[in-house]
Amino acid sequence: MRPDDFVSAVCGLEFEHAFNPYADRCPVHDAPGAPKIRARVLQTILRAAIEVEIDAIWIGRDLGYRGGRRTGLALTDDVHIEAHAARWGITAKRPTKGHAVAERTAAVIWGVLSLIEAPVFLWNVFPLHPHESNDPFTNRSHNAHERRAGEELLLQLTRLLRPRRLVAIGNDAAQAARRITDAHEIVQVRHPSYGGQTEFLSQMRTLYRLSA
Repeated sequence: MRPDDFVSAVCGLEFEHAFNPYADRCPVHDAPGAPKIRARVLQTILRAAIEVEIDAIWIGRDLGYRGGRRTGLALTDDVHIEAHAARWGITAKRPTKGHAVAERTAAVIWGVLSLIEAPVFLWNVFPLHPHESNDPFTNRSHNAHERRAGEELLLQLTRLLRPRRLVAIGNDAAQAARRITDAHEIVQVRHPSYGGQTEFLSQMRTLYRLSA
């Protein structure tokens, strides 16, 4: 599977009560052409990533309504979209309108990434934004049907990028990583939300040999 094929597969995902940022346009927050912008940025990053030796894919659970729903980039909010693009030698502008929205998890993730030079690719078990049926600006956990579709894409991503290891952020990500492969080292770390920030930072400092 090539980067273009992978992005096309992600664009084609459709589930009830799940926003696909690469195919759907939010009528409240998105600028014109936002889905195509997000898909193009993802495609360009993937093309850059296959040209280098990837240290790790960091795997989260789902896109959040304050982060990846808006940017189309896993574990990345409006505030860090330019930094994400810059890591791959490209430029990217926000596909949303209005003021930039910050996400707490993204802030912690990018605080660590700013200290790491090794190529790291960010992804999620379920690459869309699952939300409650009556409110698109909420977060919910993906269901089993969504997880299976996401795990198939995650498997294809590991084959495409051939990372040295997978860093699973949280239990859901770790379980998915173990289901899809036994060919990669899988490192499980605490998710930084819900009181896990201190442990997450400690584990990442150890994993990447960062100073305290």
